[in-house]
Amino acid sequence: MRRVLVVDDEENIRLVLRTLLKKHGYDVELADGGETALKALDSFDPDVILTDVRMPRMGGLDLLATLKAKQHPATVIVMSAYGNVDLAIEAIKAGAYDYVSKPFKPDEIVLALRKAEERETLRRENRALREQIQKDNQFESILAKSKEMLEIFRTIAKIADFKTTVLVTGESGTGKELVARAIHSRSPRKALPFVAINCGAIPENLLESELFGHKKGAFTDASSDRRGLFEEATGGTLFLDEIGELPQNLQVKLLRVLQEETIRRVGESKDVKVDVRIIAATHRDLTADVKAGRFREDLFYRIHVLSIHIPPLRDRREDVNLLIDHFVTRNNARLGTNIRGMSPEVRRLLLEYAWPGNVRELENTIERAMVLADSDIIQDGDLPERIRDALDPVGVQLASGELSIKKTTAAIEQILIRRALQKTKGNRTRAADLLEISHRALLYKIKDYLITDL
Repeated sequence: MRRVLVVDDEENIRLVLRTLLKKHGYDVELADGGETALKALDSFDPDVILTDVRMPRMGGLDLLATLKAKQHPATVIVMSAYGNVDLAIEAIKAGAYDYVSKPFKPDEIVLALRKAEERETLRRENRALREQIQKDNQFESILAKSKEMLEIFRTIAKIADFKTTVLVTGESGTGKELVARAIHSRSPRKALPFVAINCGAIPENLLESELFGHKKGAFTDASSDRRGLFEEATGGTLFLDEIGELPQNLQVKLLRVLQEETIRRVGESKDVKVDVRIIAATHRDLTADVKAGRFREDLFYRIHVLSIHIPPLRDRREDVNLLIDHFVTRNNARLGTNIRGMSPEVRRLLLEYAWPGNVRELENTIERAMVLADSDIIQDGDLPERIRDALDPVGVQLASGELSIKKTTAAIEQILIRRALQKTKGNRTRAADLLEISHRALLYKIKDYLITDL
């Protein structure tokens, strides 16, 4: 971080700073205002921008906003004369790293630059560490480190080379399609098509044509011959998502395809040979559907040769932190945001929430919070109300119409114990003092309420 762009409308300030910074080994360029500074970005590409906060035409705040919109990575330090401190603080809130008051001492400027350099070094090290952690815990496009998911990764590696049909089960949002794509990517078919279809998203009268294709004139809108998805996926993999929604008449035809490896287009009289690996997925209990007569037993056993069950996110909480950091990094790049992290309370809420919508719900929640955040740190107010309320024992008790003083008091105790442990960073003796109870009583309550140190 040796390139510094000095932005100030006072020439003597610019010259003094250039002399000072060059003496300390910095490469310095000067700009007499925000507009001139923006023109210098491409040719100079500064590591640090040292700018006055109040200038004619484009001041420091406007310059900072433009840099943020351009996603320029330079660290911004603002300078403010006496009486402009409020503006400097506003600049800090808008994303500036630090501010220096005018008139300044030479050592103050150099110290601010060195602090910025140290911070950037730490950020780069942290970013490299996060990237390495992600690399170490990534299997194809799936990010996880829980033992359940690591076992799934081992299973995928074992079965990928074979054409055997695979059934992937799990709740909505757990990543069934990602598992299917990972199987395809690890297989000898990876250079050929991966075709996906949601069997429950297409009307029944169109689904047969979508899967098997049709001949011109087979029905009213069939104006030309059309290949179906089985033919599109020939040589590759066909992913049948939500196969439990497949109508009974198409279950029969799918069974025939699996047995004969041929399909017949709608309105056609001859069969077409296809070479397709089938991976099916469902969130339903197909065993129960078979017993109820909703799903054919012979088809169930045909697609259930190999099965992979993805556990819900609430049963593999080791993956939550990993996914949170991944989604923040990815959304910063995709949305142009500059979120550095989240408050400890937010991370606790995210770690303890049950995630009924699984990874998909977590991903959408992180994106929403990043868009709504007023600073570069996500606060609990940026989270949806359902997440905040779900972990409020008192709110849960009252919302349920609970009238028991004993149960509601227990819920309040849990909140206060958690707060005390958070405030004391897990020191139980100090937490007991804050709660005005004995250390032994606190230990009993921690055990009874299954509270872990925070």
